[in-house]
Amino acid sequence: MWGRRSALYLAIVAVPVAAAVPASATNTAPGADVGRRSVFGLAGPMVQGGHAIGRLPAGAHQLTFAGRPVGVAPDGRFIIGFGRDAPAIGLLEARGAGGQVLRETVRIGRRAFAAEEVPALRPFATTRPPSDEAAARRRVELANIRVARLASGPMTHWAEAFRWPAVGRISGTYGSQRLVNGRPINTHYGVDVAAPVGTPVVAPAGGRVKLAAADFSLEGGIVILDHGHGLMSSFLHLSRIDVKTGRHVAAGDAIGAIGNTGRSTGPHLHWAMHWGRTRIDPALFVPPMMTAAGPGSARDGLP
Repeated sequence: MWGRRSALYLAIVAVPVAAAVPASATNTAPGADVGRRSVFGLAGPMVQGGHAIGRLPAGAHQLTFAGRPVGVAPDGRFIIGFGRDAPAIGLLEARGAGGQVLRETVRIGRRAFAAEEVPALRPFATTRPPSDEAAARRRVELANIRVARLASGPMTHWAEAFRWPAVGRISGTYGSQRLVNGRPINTHYGVDVAAPVGTPVVAPAGGRVKLAAADFSLEGGIVILDHGHGLMSSFLHLSRIDVKTGRHVAAGDAIGAIGNTGRSTGPHLHWAMHWGRTRIDPALFVPPMMTAAGPGSARDGLP
C-alpha cells in the first residue's frame, strides 16, 4: 500500500524524489533479503526521511535503535524514524524475556532529492547581521522551540491514519537542496502547501499542543503538536492560531490558518516532522493529496 501511495505522491508533485522503494513487514528496502522475517514486525517506508512501526516480542524490553532508547507502548508497539542522510543500515536491539539480545538490521533505502533554485530568498541570504535586540529575541524563540520538543508524551497517535493538515499546491518538498544563483544555501526539511491566506489548517493526527505562538521572527505563527513517543509535527507561517499550549486535539481539529508570516515568500503552510531530533518526511505519513497539485512558487527560507 505504501509503495502505491508513494508513486502517486511523486507523480503529483512532479519532482525527482525517487529511489523510495516500498518497505513491508519483511523489511524489503533496497539491499534487504527478500522474504526475511522481521524480528520486530517492522512496516513502513524504510527509506531516508521515512519511518517504521513495529512491535516488541512478548517479554522483550530495553529497545534501542542506532544506540538511542526507543519508547514502547504498553501493547509493545513502537515507532522509529530515519533522517534525510541516514546510513544504509541501522541496528535495532532489545532484551528478550530470557535476557538474550534480540537484534535486527534495519535496511534503509536511499533517495535522490530535488534541487530548487529560489532567487526570491536572496534578500534573506544576504541580509545584514541582526541587531542585538533581534538576536536576543531569536534566542528566546529557539529556547521555546527546544523546550517544546524536549519531552514527548506516551500517546500513540503516531499509529493513526494521518491526513494532510491543509489542501493546496505542493510548493516545496522534504530533503530538497535550496540554491541561490546555483549556490546551496540550506536544505528544506518539510513539505510546503501553498494556498490562500485563511485556508484552514487541521491536526493531521491526534496529539497535545506543545507550543502555540503567533509571531516568531522566522516561523511566524507556529504550532508544535506532540503525537507521542518522540513524534512531533510543526506548522509554520500561520496567519491565525486556534489552539493553546497544553490542549489535546484529535485528528481533523482546527489548528489555525495558512498565512504569510515570518520568513516566507508567499502564503503557504510549512509542515515539518521530527522523531526526537531526527527530521523526517511528513509526506510519507499521508496518502496523495486529492488536488491538482504541482510545483509552485510560495516557499520559506527555513531548513
